[in-house]
Amino acid sequence: MDWERRDVNWIYWRPRVGRNLFRRAFWAIVKRRHMAAAIEIRDLRVEYRDKGERVEALGGLNLSVEQGTVVGFLGPNGAGKTTALHVLLGFIQPSAGSAFLFGEDVGRSIARRRIGYLPEHPQLYPFLTGRELLAMAGGLFGLRGPELRRRLDALLEQVGLDGASARRRIGAYSRGMMQRIGLAQALINDPDLVILDEPTGGLDPIGRLEMRGLIARLREQGKTVFFSSHELSEVELVCDRVAILARGRLVAEGRVDELVRAGERLEAYFLRVVQGAGSA
Repeated sequence: MDWERRDVNWIYWRPRVGRNLFRRAFWAIVKRRHMAAAIEIRDLRVEYRDKGERVEALGGLNLSVEQGTVVGFLGPNGAGKTTALHVLLGFIQPSAGSAFLFGEDVGRSIARRRIGYLPEHPQLYPFLTGRELLAMAGGLFGLRGPELRRRLDALLEQVGLDGASARRRIGAYSRGMMQRIGLAQALINDPDLVILDEPTGGLDPIGRLEMRGLIARLREQGKTVFFSSHELSEVELVCDRVAILARGRLVAEGRVDELVRAGERLEAYFLRVVQGAGSA
């Protein structure tokens, strides 16, 4: 980053600064960048006009997501969750404020090299097989030859679509299989941050159990998982932390066991804070 280069240049050329001091300062800068939050949102605002009226989708959102955590992004319909995700993904520009991925502004394309994204309704090529889809996605990230084949084999096994399922055309996939191949596509570049939009939506109990297992394995690999969901029971089982939005504002954030009272379920807490925000 530019500020890092300025810092290093200043340290290097500053008179009477010893070599050891330069080394310590340089590695401090590197460590500072490495330990940047996976997601950092600062006073984010998104406004648009609908039939001549101003609509505020996000009103000063502030949120930080540490690396290596699984965070549930919750809120009722229209709370601003998808808008916030679209800002992080570079799909829309904020009206004000800023957002960063691993210290890089989301407005820069380099910020998105370390992320994978699974939308709520993946639009995939129905005429391709699952393996062909992943091979095409891997090629876009520069994977070739044996490296690509190893990556495809590992991902298909990880999402439970190896064997005959991988050779079947996507147009014949069930909803659960679509979610699995969509997740495999999101992981093709071995991202450090995985963004999931309603990953368990439409899945049967077995499919939800399998998705929980996949998210748990991503955590074990040191990945950061940030996902929106209306399935609060699933969130309660798999997440380290939750962030709750209402009317475009953050109304609660923290560990589930810190937010929810003893004997209370996350669903009851969610309803209480969202309804409280609506009456405020």
